[in-house]
Amino acid sequence: MERDTKQRVAKSYAKQKAMANIGAVLVEIGPGTATIELPFQPELTQQNGFIHAGIVTMIVDTACGYAAFSLMPPTAAVLTVEYKVNFVSPAIGEKFIARGRVLKPGRTLMVCQGEVYAVKGGQEKLVATMLATMIAREDSGLVD
Repeated sequence: MERDTKQRVAKSYAKQKAMANIGAVLVEIGPGTATIELPFQPELTQQNGFIHAGIVTMIVDTACGYAAFSLMPPTAAVLTVEYKVNFVSPAIGEKFIARGRVLKPGRTLMVCQGEVYAVKGGQEKLVATMLATMIAREDSGLVD
């Protein structure tokens, strides 16, 4: 992967105030792939002590988005068009890993797949899967 692309992705991710707020970190970016990690934080749990489904969705949507963004032209901005999430087990763990990858790249639309894993005692357990569609649009510079 080109250094410029990695820098462009890192620069865009640094603007993600919501991700910074929850402590999620972009740990890996490759052509059509992205990985985000989130440490467990009690402030992000729901009533049963699990990481809230909205937070799980947030990190995997972002991983899919940056996987798609890594394949887009330098002048593009990425937005989510749609997604579907299946939660397969409670989000219980020391940290959570969201991995996104592009299944079908296109000029305008990209179909992505993502998974979130809970890590406990060094073991990964699948928490959620996502199928998402991302759109490449011209970066209008509305938000710096």
